[in-house]
Amino acid sequence: MKKILTVLLVLCSMFLLASCGNDADEKHPEPTACVKVEGRKVKAGLICLHDENSTYDKNFIDAFKAACTAANVEGVIVTNIPEGSECYEKACELAESGCDLVFADSFGHESYLLQAAKEYKDVHFCHATGTMAHTEQVGNLHNAFASIYEARYLAGVAAGLKLKEMMDADASIKPVVGYVGAYTYAEVISGYTSWFLGVQSIVPTATMKVQFTGSWYDETAEKSAALALINAGCVIISQHADSWGAPTACETANVPNVSYNGSTESKCPNTFIVSSKINWAPYFEYCFNAAKNGTAIAYDWTGTMSTLSVLLTEYGAKAPAKGTAAAVALVAAELASGARKVFDCSKFTVDGKHLTEYL
Repeated sequence: MKKILTVLLVLCSMFLLASCGNDADEKHPEPTACVKVEGRKVKAGLICLHDENSTYDKNFIDAFKAACTAANVEGVIVTNIPEGSECYEKACELAESGCDLVFADSFGHESYLLQAAKEYKDVHFCHATGTMAHTEQVGNLHNAFASIYEARYLAGVAAGLKLKEMMDADASIKPVVGYVGAYTYAEVISGYTSWFLGVQSIVPTATMKVQFTGSWYDETAEKSAALALINAGCVIISQHADSWGAPTACETANVPNVSYNGSTESKCPNTFIVSSKINWAPYFEYCFNAAKNGTAIAYDWTGTMSTLSVLLTEYGAKAPAKGTAAAVALVAAELASGARKVFDCSKFTVDGKHLTEYL
């Protein structure tokens, strides 16, 4: 959602500038083509905010390793790099060490990656979840994200099926679900909105409570938030936070859980339903090919279900409702065909008229 809003703002700005009589021939610079790598392996670095103890960073690390192996690329991974000058310093170190591509995985890394990109123009810096590539138009800085709201919606459908099963078995159960969010960012808000819409597609009377932790990774805070939601009557919990705090709290309380970035079944065998995740391997492979072929990397790349960038993990063995996999697969097919929309804007009106375009 964050990236959708960014694109809308950029498009609106372009429209306003054009309407003010700007030179119609003036164009934004295109991304700079990669320097074609010949006679050696492509070398790429990955800067991670945390390490493999964070489900978020582990998801990046696993995809990076797999993509490097598949593409015969030399990969360098550095972990526990804060969202500060340390990121700039590490990006410069990776560029100096011969990296053709440098990736960073956290939103707060972006300004420091931009700083490095301006100094090392033959190195391409690719940043996950950010927004600056479109606005700064630095030829070797790029942003990437994925339509994860689609997978969150599908995970919400799985949660809704579980909720319905629980209510059918016990009439005293109230349809209240909970969500542990990191920050009040658009990305988090769109995530819990899409998940909740999935739940409501099965149980229309469902309501949701949300607790924010103020951190991407704080196991204690995430566990406390999940317990607070459970104590407030939430019978299923999901999350957009990066530790095992919420899932393990759910396992202890025997409350079904939908996690993020990867399966938590190993520690939560009785309560894990499913997890949504972004598969970053297609983006890494796209960038590796650009370096090998000397082609350009888009300023802003968005992975989708069709690029296999938006996925659900395998379902848990015990927690999902009967028939969940088949039911969710049908919904996924509807999303892929366009027969169903996560965010259905057909009911939106402005001055009593239905919207037909966004400009």
